Amino acid sequence: MVSIVVINYNTFNTTCTCISSVIEHTKAVQYEIILVDNASTERNPDDFLKTFPQIILIKSQENIGFSKGNNLAIASCSAEVILLLNSDTLLKNDSISICAHELISQTNFGAVTCKLEFPNGMIQHNCQSFPSPLKLVIEKLRIHKLLTKSVVGNYLQGFYWNYEKKGRPDWIWGTFFMFKREILAKMPQQKLDDSYFMYVEDMQWCLDIRKAGFDIAYLPQTTIIHLHGGSASKPNTQLQKNYDDFLNNNYSSFSSRFLKFFS
Repeated sequence: MVSIVVINYNTFNTTCTCISSVIEHTKAVQYEIILVDNASTERNPDDFLKTFPQIILIKSQENIGFSKGNNLAIASCSAEVILLLNSDTLLKNDSISICAHELISQTNFGAVTCKLEFPNGMIQHNCQSFPSPLKLVIEKLRIHKLLTKSVVGNYLQGFYWNYEKKGRPDWIWGTFFMFKREILAKMPQQKLDDSYFMYVEDMQWCLDIRKAGFDIAYLPQTTIIHLHGGSASKPNTQLQKNYDDFLNNNYSSFSSRFLKFFS
C-alpha cells in the first residue's frame, strides 16, 4: 500500500486534476490519498470531499508551508511507502505502482523518483548533485568539455544527467518523492526536515537519507507531467535564502562562502 500526500494552497482545480489522474492511473497497488489544505482562501476545502469522498482531508488553520504540511500528513499515513506528490502534476500511466514495487524490492533504496516532463514533452532536470566547490570550478572553467558524456552526467548531474537510464543521483526534486517510512526513524528528529518553508527541503531530505545509509534512485521507465510552479509565485528570494541556509547548515565555512560567491 502507498500513502499519497498532496498539499493544496489556493489551487483547487489543479489539485483536483492531480487527484483525478492518480485515481485514473493507479491500478497495481493499493493506496490512500491524504490531502492537506494549507489554509486556502480560494474556496472551502470541504469542496474536495464533495468531489473525492474517499480521500483523507486535513485542514491546517494556517499556511505552514510545504515541508511542515507534508509532515502533518505523514502523521496520518497508514502505509509503509509514502509518496509526496506535487499538486501540479499529472500521471500518464501507473507511475505510483511502478516506483513502489521498485522501492520495496531494493533494500538499499530510501527514496525514488521518476521522469518528469513539461506539458510540451521537454524533460525536467530533477536529478541533481549536491553543491561542491570542485564541481563548480569544473563547470565554470568548462573542464567538463574534456570528459566523456557519461562521466560528466554521473558527476555533475542536473542538465548533464542521462534521463533515459536508471541511476542514483545525489538528490531529487520533491515533486514526486517516494520513500520508505522506515527511513524516518533515522532522520534528525525522526521526521523529514521541515525547517524550510518551501524550496531546498528536498535537497536536505536527500542528504539526510544518504547520511542514514540509503540510496536515492531515479527510474526512467515511467513519466509524469509537472506543470511546474502551479501554486508558487516569486520564489527567487525564498529559494536563495534557503539555499544559503542549506550551505550554512551542512558545509564548512570556506565551502559555504565559496559556493555563495561563485554560484
